[in-house]
Amino acid sequence: MSIFLQVIPAQADEALKIGETWASKAKDFLFDYGPKVVGAILVYIIGQWIINRLISLFRRAIAHRKFDASLSTFLLSLAKVSLLLVLFLSIAGILGVNIMGFSAILAGAAVGIGAALNGSLGNLAGGVMLMIFRPFKVGDIIEAQGSAGVVQELGIFSTIILTPENKTVILPNGPLSTGVITNFNTHGNLRVDINMAIANDQDVDKARDIAMKAIASHPKVLSTPAPEFVVSSVSDFMTKIAIRPYTTQGDYWDVYFGVTELVKKAFEANGIVGPTPTHVIINKQV
Repeated sequence: MSIFLQVIPAQADEALKIGETWASKAKDFLFDYGPKVVGAILVYIIGQWIINRLISLFRRAIAHRKFDASLSTFLLSLAKVSLLLVLFLSIAGILGVNIMGFSAILAGAAVGIGAALNGSLGNLAGGVMLMIFRPFKVGDIIEAQGSAGVVQELGIFSTIILTPENKTVILPNGPLSTGVITNFNTHGNLRVDINMAIANDQDVDKARDIAMKAIASHPKVLSTPAPEFVVSSVSDFMTKIAIRPYTTQGDYWDVYFGVTELVKKAFEANGIVGPTPTHVIINKQV
């Protein structure tokens, strides 16, 4: 019984020493890391408030510039992620995390991802440039990268156009943003270029009067700007003429095909004939 009573005080002393050790460690941790944790929490709360304010101001600035909806969403997301990354790196620095090592890891990952997505990043950058400078918008008729049609969608990575044959063409934004883009809608109306030819012995003035009357009879041809009839070139057996009526974007192809047919029928009805190729054959007798 006496031995048992002696063991209990020994265990109590050991437990007391362990408790004192843990209390000392907790005290040291509290004094060493407590201010850092409190500071990190304060920085997070204040940082979130600042980020929300900045994003709100950025959103209003984008709305004022009337950016494309896709670009607005992308820019806002990019700005928020970037600001949050800066905030978390700041908090990590307050807590004593090695920011340089973490930054090196991020830089290495960024280089690897950039190399893997080289083409996609180029298309992304091209899409951002197209949405900022807006050389065209949805609904415009453009010609670029060997294709022509109506712009159906301007995305972050690619632009979709619909050709007159109802073919959907997807153009990568990278090459599109650095190439030549012809926009047929910049001035609000379109000139329709129709090339035809008549024989060299035909009266050009008569052909002009006939063609202009035929053009004026088309209901979708604009009177202002006035249609044009010009001689573009003269060769050995034909005179090339350029007929140039103006119309709106939506009526472009109706005017192109309609005026071509009207002028051809008018020429035939009034005796204006087309060119007839001639071949000169010389027989030499030996």
